[in-house]
Amino acid sequence: MRGQKSIVSGFAALALGGCAVGPDFHTPAAPSVSGYTREPMAPTTPATDIAGGAAQRFVADADVSGQWWTLYQSPALNALVERALKANPTLAAARASLRAAREAYYAQRATLWPTVTGGYNLQRQKANETLAPPLTSNENLFTLNTAQLSISYTPDVFGGLRRQAENVRAQVDAQRFQTEATYLTLTTNVVAAAIQAAMLRDQIAATQAIIKSDSDVLAIMRRQFALGEIARGDVVAEEAALAQAQQTLPPLQKQLAQTEDLIANLTGRFPSEASADGVTMAGLTLPVDLPLSLPSKLVAQRPDIKAAEANLHMASAEVGVAIANRLPNITLSANGGGAATDIGQMFADGNVFWALSGTLLQPIFDAGALKHRQRGAEAAYDQARAQYSSTVLSAFQNVADTLQALQFDAATLKAAVVTERSAAESLAIAKQQLAQGQVNAIVVLNAQQTYQQALVVRLQSGANRYADTAALFQALGGGWWNRTETADALK
Repeated sequence: MRGQKSIVSGFAALALGGCAVGPDFHTPAAPSVSGYTREPMAPTTPATDIAGGAAQRFVADADVSGQWWTLYQSPALNALVERALKANPTLAAARASLRAAREAYYAQRATLWPTVTGGYNLQRQKANETLAPPLTSNENLFTLNTAQLSISYTPDVFGGLRRQAENVRAQVDAQRFQTEATYLTLTTNVVAAAIQAAMLRDQIAATQAIIKSDSDVLAIMRRQFALGEIARGDVVAEEAALAQAQQTLPPLQKQLAQTEDLIANLTGRFPSEASADGVTMAGLTLPVDLPLSLPSKLVAQRPDIKAAEANLHMASAEVGVAIANRLPNITLSANGGGAATDIGQMFADGNVFWALSGTLLQPIFDAGALKHRQRGAEAAYDQARAQYSSTVLSAFQNVADTLQALQFDAATLKAAVVTERSAAESLAIAKQQLAQGQVNAIVVLNAQQTYQQALVVRLQSGANRYADTAALFQALGGGWWNRTETADALK
């Protein structure tokens, strides 16, 4: 008797004590590195005296704004991003997936509680007269009313159900951070596309100005040829230069049209609905103070790292589920109710029935299936752990690459400004000398090509600084933890 009581007490202690087999998940420790780059980063980027050429300052351990794109101080850009957040179907699908995952978790969590069902059955029956009547009244024709309540409960003795709920909860976390990654990717793509479109508009305007300038030079040279001052070869060379400049315009216009189509797609519109009004480089302000999160905080900020952590948590819980499946499973059930030919007498004395049952199942032979499933779950955990480490390494590389780009693209812009100004001055002098007959057309053509190349590089370099800034905000996680709509994500 004492042994039986000890067994019962042991099962009760397991059920009430919250024992769960398998590993208890712990968030991996943050990397111990103190920086992102091999060499210490300069506190500021190089500067130059043009719009968008200001030095940017890295502020260590500064927080990332949840609406980081507003730091560009462009109402047009803000409107684009807000429209994308409201109308982009990919983001809407991610949010719906998060809601579905959350409901699946609530459903799985319910398995920890007893299941109670109620039923009522109305049966009209005529018994065979050659047999004994089923009723004590000896009536062969009767109406039977039956009401019953059934309760079924599986005590989570070894924590298998809790591990399953833990697994599904981790799936919710994974989907939540995948949604955050979708949000961040969308906002970054909108900003990058808007900057690209603005840069292309400036390049198109500059190319059109170059075409007009080349046309003016060609007109001068044709007059000089008519007066016999220059050779026909000089005129032909300028005509070729003008045609070459005109040839560069359609590719820029094509790229702009395709970028505007991309913006329309990102903002939930069809290409035919794309707006001609867009973001301009002149309307953008380059953010000067840039946050730089501590490496120890990056793992808690990047949505991709948090999603990988949730996947690792899922794999850990699956190990516990696999272990629990190899242990005994207990099911308790109870059923009670009443039956009578008179509905008002269903629960009268003698009409009530009840039953209690308990089932204990223990796998005995399965040819090793459960053992190998456990080993497979453990291998999947090792895989998830390696994938988590890979995600962390890639994230740190991403931040380092972005910091390098900010520094070197700022230096490129500074040099490009000097090159463009020198090329512009050289072209102006060459045109003046050509008009005075001091140089031939080849000198002007060379100066034109040098200036055109310098102008394109300067425009691209300037736009790169704005794009690099957006890339940094993305690399640091986008500030999702500072957005109010994420506070209730798991409630």
